[in-house]
Amino acid sequence: MSKSFYLVAFLSFFILGMGAMFEFLTWPYRGIIVFIGFLFLNFGAIPMFFYQKYKSAK
Repeated sequence: MSKSFYLVAFLSFFILGMGAMFEFLTWPYRGIIVFIGFLFLNFGAIPMFFYQKYKSAK
């Protein structure tokens, strides 16, 4: 795996964790933070993961 994948995956899970903390403490902007975390995960980390697996299988 490349370092960029690990960076994007870490950022997405970190942002999701921060969003979960904001959700539990009922602080403002919690929905936006969780949404951004899911965007990073769905359009960043998951496609990069499958692309790396596809590239290594060839």
